[in-house]
Amino acid sequence: MESESPISMHQPLHFQQDDDASPKPIKKSLVSTLMEAAALRSPSFKEDTYYISHLKHSEKKALSDFKHTLAASSSSSANASMWGIPLLSAAGADDRADVVLLKFLRARDFKVGDALHMLEKCVGWRKEFGADDVVEEDLGFKELEGVVAYMNGFDRQGHPVCYNAYGVFKDREMYERIFGDDEKLQRFLRWRVQVLERGIKLLHFKPGGVNSIIQVTDLKDMPKRELRVASNHILSLFQDNYPEMVARKIFINVPWYFSVLYSMFSPFLTQRTKSKFVISKEGNVAETLYKFIRPEYVPVQYGGLSRPSDLHNGPPKPASEFTVKGGEKVNIQIEGIEGGATITWDIVVGGWELEYSVEFVPNAESSYTIAVEKPRRIAAGEEAVHNSFKSPEAGKLVLSVDNTASRKRKVAAYRYLVRKSSTI
Repeated sequence: MESESPISMHQPLHFQQDDDASPKPIKKSLVSTLMEAAALRSPSFKEDTYYISHLKHSEKKALSDFKHTLAASSSSSANASMWGIPLLSAAGADDRADVVLLKFLRARDFKVGDALHMLEKCVGWRKEFGADDVVEEDLGFKELEGVVAYMNGFDRQGHPVCYNAYGVFKDREMYERIFGDDEKLQRFLRWRVQVLERGIKLLHFKPGGVNSIIQVTDLKDMPKRELRVASNHILSLFQDNYPEMVARKIFINVPWYFSVLYSMFSPFLTQRTKSKFVISKEGNVAETLYKFIRPEYVPVQYGGLSRPSDLHNGPPKPASEFTVKGGEKVNIQIEGIEGGATITWDIVVGGWELEYSVEFVPNAESSYTIAVEKPRRIAAGEEAVHNSFKSPEAGKLVLSVDNTASRKRKVAAYRYLVRKSSTI
């Protein structure tokens, strides 16, 4: 039997144009894979602190020893800068440098000698690679921007988010064009470092600030065998030269066999590493990403509202989040629309597979309801709906999402903007 949501019918969901959206809590759902189960059993994620006062005594001592060892070093690392931050300031009290040094220490379990060796190799690599200048280079990968690896928005805690998707390389012609020989591979690796360096420029490198990024990796259609060489190079570069730069790793569209691999290798991973992993199989992408990233920052291809052009115009307009239970129909009523006003809206439901329609209901009892968008079924994989309507008279707009044919709960989001008619 069809059911109407009492919240949406009697207490319509509203989004005020100038107010920040207040997200409602989304219940955590279990993903039926061993990989997700393992991640759920690991300790809850806790981001590293960079406040010196919050460090253990042994960690404070390691940081102090690291500074003294670096200062006494005859290598060029003692006078080096990294991401525009001098590793050793004249006064010896630059908390930005402390953040950088702590990253190297954590990557080597606070073993000063190992951390120094890692840092010296990283300084040498950055100089040889030209990492400080790579951000401004035109490497000729316009077709990959916004597709293969790209920065897009921020998570709920303000971390920049980097998306990775290598499914386009299942096309052999594309693969050969990008990875056909060693010279092409090296240029691609340089471009991939460029993407990461752009993300790092958004970090604060301050205690209490945002000091790491979020990485989302889409495994759909990824040609594992063909990309093995490139993947190993990327992994090696990042592990050796970008310690503790990733706060959380979210894997989406994970095929079933990855759960088997994870269950095999899980015992050999540290709890610290596993606590950063979030795994989502195909069909749960939007629900997973919404837990960490607001829908206005989630790309449309992953069930969000963010289109490539949006972020060029400043921060996106916040969205309101809601859920659609299995067997439920939700009506979102946008009231107080004046005659002649134009209303523009975006709406998306994670996974769709439900019926969607829009009506304009005039205030005047003598007027007829207008079918703005006739009922239609939207299939899974379709992007967010973006539409507009000019009201002929005062009334309200009703956006309906009908999930009565499904038992599956779905996350959803919408936003709108009303522009009043201009009068001369």
